[in-house]
Amino acid sequence: MPDIMEWRPFREVSRLRREMDRLWEDYFGPGRRGLRPMEMEWAPAIDVSETADQVVVMAEIPGIEVKDIDISLTGDMLTIKGEKKSEREEKKENYHLVERSYGSFSRSLKLPAAVDADKIEAKYDKGVLTIACPKKEEVKPKAIEIKTA
Repeated sequence: MPDIMEWRPFREVSRLRREMDRLWEDYFGPGRRGLRPMEMEWAPAIDVSETADQVVVMAEIPGIEVKDIDISLTGDMLTIKGEKKSEREEKKENYHLVERSYGSFSRSLKLPAAVDADKIEAKYDKGVLTIACPKKEEVKPKAIEIKTA
């Protein structure tokens, strides 16, 4: 027979209120995450694909100059950092809609296979950064011939 618990509706309401208070505090409190401009938080979309010979990472980062992008590899962790600078000047313009994001970003991802760091190549074309990471020889699949007797 299952244990019977006493229902205390006010305890549930109190718990819900604490959660809502925490949410409002996080959003509008001292850090004011909800009131920060859009340029504080953004990260590029990333695709990772793998073939027998390499791992390819593609990141959408339009509007960034190559000199503002930094790529590093530490072990199997690939990190892409950069900064998208705001093009807005403080004139007496009235903005009606601002959807473009600006600011610094950093994306780190664990590569699915060991790669040869000395042979990594990066290309930037039309706002897409493509990083080709050749796999180390020892992780490439090797076909094994089956001999018959």
